Amino acid sequence: MNPQKIALLTDSCADLPTGLRQDKPIFVVPLRILCQDGEYADGVDLFAEDVYRRLAAGELPRTSLPTGGSITETLDRIAAEGYEKVLAVMLSSGLSGTYNMVRIQGEARKDLEVVVFDSVSGSLGMGAVLLQAWADIQGGMAWETLIHSRVPQLIDSTFPFFSVDTLEYLQKGGRIGKITALAGTMLNIKPLITFSKDGQLQSVAKVRGRKAVQDKLIDLVGRSLGSHKRYNLAVANGGAPEEMAVLAEKMKAAFPNYDHFWAGVMDATLSVYIGSGVLGAGVQVLD
Repeated sequence: MNPQKIALLTDSCADLPTGLRQDKPIFVVPLRILCQDGEYADGVDLFAEDVYRRLAAGELPRTSLPTGGSITETLDRIAAEGYEKVLAVMLSSGLSGTYNMVRIQGEARKDLEVVVFDSVSGSLGMGAVLLQAWADIQGGMAWETLIHSRVPQLIDSTFPFFSVDTLEYLQKGGRIGKITALAGTMLNIKPLITFSKDGQLQSVAKVRGRKAVQDKLIDLVGRSLGSHKRYNLAVANGGAPEEMAVLAEKMKAAFPNYDHFWAGVMDATLSVYIGSGVLGAGVQVLD
């Protein structure tokens, strides 16, 4: 049921696989990946696996904003399908200008009421906000409540963490300094990363060796959850589906009283910076 005629809009970094988008009015604008042999649309004709292959072969793709045309077309499609309001949650403005592009186009629309939020996050940190907002819409939450209090609250209380197997691409992509990357490689250190208050990537913990990653992710989720009683859980992976399945079971055992449990797959854009072998875990506090 969607009597309020609300559509949800995000970009390809929300890491929502088809199964999670099914039967929901979620529209996705793809970011672009610039490769040696041309330009691709994230999640349309280029996926994380393609990026891993290119990185392994020594290529370093670059990422770029969605085209203005793709945003216009998506908003046109939303209007054509009879929606009147658009709730948009976009990739952290600390990493990308996508939020700003969509905000400017949204403000210019006469046929749609478009409210655009900076997720200050990425991957399932964004995806979880959208999925819970949809659950709230289905529960009858009013548009004004959604845009003025609920979505800002969800953004503030969603905590994603992910481990990267190598710091090489973050360094090459200019996201961290050389020394950090070198120290990480030499000591088999696996950093755990989250989003800082300004939406940049920030290292929050380090563990030695891959085996210690899952327990550390669970520890970080537990600290974010604190004594709260209502919450959603999320896991994601980039090239590590079997490990994600193990992590999911551990998360469910550690925090069994979740409302929703979502699993996502890394997008091509973020994969350019973090490479393969990525595990993510997050919690969204609801009370």
